Amino acid sequence: MIGNTKPIALAITGASGSPYGFRLLECLLEAGRQVYLMVSRAGQVVARIESDMSLPAQPSALESMLSERYGAQNRQLRVFGRDQWTAPVASGSNAPEAMVVCPCSTGTLSAIAAGASDNLIERAADVALKEQRKLILVVREMPLSPIHLENMLKLSRLGVLVMPACPGFYHRPKQVEELVDFVVARVLDHLSVEHRLVGRWGERHGDLPLP
Repeated sequence: MIGNTKPIALAITGASGSPYGFRLLECLLEAGRQVYLMVSRAGQVVARIESDMSLPAQPSALESMLSERYGAQNRQLRVFGRDQWTAPVASGSNAPEAMVVCPCSTGTLSAIAAGASDNLIERAADVALKEQRKLILVVREMPLSPIHLENMLKLSRLGVLVMPACPGFYHRPKQVEELVDFVVARVLDHLSVEHRLVGRWGERHGDLPLP
């Protein structure tokens, strides 16, 4: 059953790391949260390269495909096009509870820092900023240039949560999926969405001797 909380907006952009975004989408839907999804044109290309998914260009077709893939309830997942300016996320009068860009390309990072609002993803992030809603950017790039770092610092000072996709290893992952889950789990923590994706620090290693 879909909860009474406001939706969470999720944007998947063209940085490498689309498995993070789609795993986050899956977990949010499993938790009963309504999701407003936006996928950039580059995000569609990268998803096809990194996974077995060929994403339809039409928002309605993508919504049907992903709803079936992840077992979403009726209208739990809504997908909006890049220029769909009538979408709820385009206005502060109907802003979602939070927005996550996962993965977040450095191009999207730059546009958000500049307040560009040239497409729906950028506008939705601008709305989150002006309405002082939680905005999380899962930046995926290496190495980072001074421009990238300056943009992250600028947004961090505005209250944006910058979470580079840097998985930990204390849970001793054996599969790629466990590395993905580590990053997704940290995002879910900051969205106050319960999960059991990975063990937490100290739960299994509290009795290990100090070096």
